[in-house]
Amino acid sequence: MIREILIWPDPRLKEKTRLVEGVDDELRKLIDDMYETMYDAEGVGLAANQIGVGLRLAVIDTSTAEDGGLGPMVMINPEILSTEGSIRFREGCLSIPGESEEVIRAPKVRFRFRDLDWNLVEMEATGFSAVAVQHECDHLDGKVYVDRISSLKRERIRKRMKRLKEARAAQAEEA
Repeated sequence: MIREILIWPDPRLKEKTRLVEGVDDELRKLIDDMYETMYDAEGVGLAANQIGVGLRLAVIDTSTAEDGGLGPMVMINPEILSTEGSIRFREGCLSIPGESEEVIRAPKVRFRFRDLDWNLVEMEATGFSAVAVQHECDHLDGKVYVDRISSLKRERIRKRMKRLKEARAAQAEEA
C-alpha cells in the first residue's frame, strides 16, 4: 500500500525515532509499504518517520547509481560508525518535493544495522550510497537536509513547502 509522505516542516519529521524491538508480520507489511511508497515517489530512500511511523527503520535502493549502489535493502536500527572525507552533494528529499540544495556529506561511511532476519550487519558505502545512508539516518534522528543549509535558503524552502501543503489541502477538499 502506498502511504502518504509527510511534507516538511511537519513536526513529526523532527522527532527522533525509537528502536525497533524485533521483526514480525506487522513490521514486514510496513517495510513492503515503505518500498512501494518509495518506488512510487521515485526515491532512493525512505525513513519510517517520513510516513508518520516513529520507528528507527529505513529502506534504501541506490542500485541504479553509477558507482553500483546498494540495495534494495532494509536498515533496522541503523547507526553510522564512522565517516571519512567531505564532499558537497546536491540532495533532494521525498518530504521536500521539487527542492534540492548542496549539503556537505562524507563520501565514505561505515555503518551497521539489523536486517530482516535480525542479523547485525556492518557495511561500508561510498559516493551516492554513502550520502543516501547519511540522509536516511538523519531522518531517523529527526533531521532533514535543510537543517544543514543556510537559514535564508531553509526559510525560502519552508515558504514553498507551506504553499505546496496549502495547495494539496485545497485539492483534497475539492475531491
